[in-house]
Amino acid sequence: MKRYFILIAMLVAAGNVQAQELNARVTVNSDRIEGTDKNVFVTMEKTVTQYLNTTKWSAATVATTEKIDCSFTINIIERSDYVFKAELSVQSRRPVYNASYTTTLLNYMDKKFDFEYSENATIEHQQNSLNSNLEAVISFYANLILALDFDSFSPFGGSVFYREAQHIASLAQSNQQWTGWSSFDDDKSRGTMITAYLDESMRPLRDLFYTYNRKGLDEMAANSDRGRITILNALPVLNDLKQVRSSEIALQMFADAKLDEIVLIAEKATAEEKKSTYDLLRDVYPGMSQQLAPLKK
Repeated sequence: MKRYFILIAMLVAAGNVQAQELNARVTVNSDRIEGTDKNVFVTMEKTVTQYLNTTKWSAATVATTEKIDCSFTINIIERSDYVFKAELSVQSRRPVYNASYTTTLLNYMDKKFDFEYSENATIEHQQNSLNSNLEAVISFYANLILALDFDSFSPFGGSVFYREAQHIASLAQSNQQWTGWSSFDDDKSRGTMITAYLDESMRPLRDLFYTYNRKGLDEMAANSDRGRITILNALPVLNDLKQVRSSEIALQMFADAKLDEIVLIAEKATAEEKKSTYDLLRDVYPGMSQQLAPLKK
């Protein structure tokens, strides 16, 4: 599988129109909110969908068939006039080469998502300013989705998007009323998250992400044993990364996206490989033993 990237200057010179990168599905769930007037949630859903799918997030272009499938689910917990308290679930996927199967790259629940929104308000992408926490959070995760996707296709290919997510986090942190950004008092904040991904000591995790997806999963259609062995042989780096101070959130995000899939892959390995994989993952993720249980059989 290939993604074809053309610099903006080349596109302009050729007279081509750049395609947006995301194919996002947005759901706003307001079941917890009493009242019959749901119009604001309908317009919120449309506004966020339009923002994600019509914004050009980079100078690269992606064919329509190669847009990144992703989903954003905004679960509204409380509402007070124009102020909303919510949780945001974000997922992204990419197809596996020569297969009908898609693999999860991001599966994350953000539980500190407070924002202001008025009915029919629009969101406009601006490079160096943020008008709302809604814009900041959605833009942050759009860049994280792109970073992970590009990392899965080429070694450290998502660096520009991680840096843009860091830039957004830096801008958002200047507004103390916007929750979920501080790196100082929250080890699961967006600021902590992006700092972890850009930490030099965490580069082996990004390298693992590339090896797992491009050299492992993408090879399985041609040779399932070779693809599986490549993936299982790459996993021991997780144990090394566990010793890194900033690793906790990034390692957990890797597990949330990949652990169930790793178990399915390892179930077809030899008894020795299964035991080795189980022992490794149990040490790295002691609280997720139930998900690892099939490897004990």
